Amino acid sequence: MKDDDLESSRNIDLAAVALDYESFRKLASNPHLSVHERIGFPVQYRENFEQAIFQDICRKLPNLESRNKVIVDVGPGCANLPRMLIDLCERNGHRLVLVDSAEMLDQLPDRPHVHKVTGFFPRNVEEVRREADGPVDAILSYSVLQYLFSETNPFHVMDVMISLLADGGEIMLGDIPNASKRKRFFTSVAGIRFHREFTGRDDLPPLPAGVPLGLIDDSVLSGLIARAQGAGCDAYLVPQPANLPMANRRDDLLVRKP
Repeated sequence: MKDDDLESSRNIDLAAVALDYESFRKLASNPHLSVHERIGFPVQYRENFEQAIFQDICRKLPNLESRNKVIVDVGPGCANLPRMLIDLCERNGHRLVLVDSAEMLDQLPDRPHVHKVTGFFPRNVEEVRREADGPVDAILSYSVLQYLFSETNPFHVMDVMISLLADGGEIMLGDIPNASKRKRFFTSVAGIRFHREFTGRDDLPPLPAGVPLGLIDDSVLSGLIARAQGAGCDAYLVPQPANLPMANRRDDLLVRKP
């Protein structure tokens, strides 16, 4: 791997905030990019990891393995995770609603059980409700919250998602870059060693000073948990498995309506 590839990969958590809904529409239409690059990831951070990621998603959203449920995926992108979800939903008789830009959704297969809603969530929530045709049993939004955070009110996003849920319904806001967790890791002995082995340099990891402007941190995630709990749901911040590529600096937020 080249040094500039290493540098771009190492900084992806911080660079992510530069992308927004319109940027992803442009990436999705770029024929020179891989499917991973079209959703904002260097190839090495998704290639050969998607099966492990999907298995973790299924463990954390057990309604996916039930039968005849209503599933919503907010921001599925156009790589292989949504294709795995489409296949699983077909096997289990689920109704699947995919919410993303037309540029992303046009690259995913059309199936009788798949219902596509274009546009920016949560502004299109009423169309999502119509396509769901009833309460929703599981909402997945994987590696998307950081972009919603920069473009809209994340507490409103949480409110809207909870309003869609059936009793026993679940939400997974997955793969969230946590600036506080990242700082904790890269100031630890293990984090410094990881940085040096990854970059081949003997310096210390660069860390932003002060409040992480524009980035999700512990305070944002704690607030979202409190928001969900105040709405009558259980909510938890949980780690990713160690075999996922950014587990040392990302978290998953799970919500369940009793």
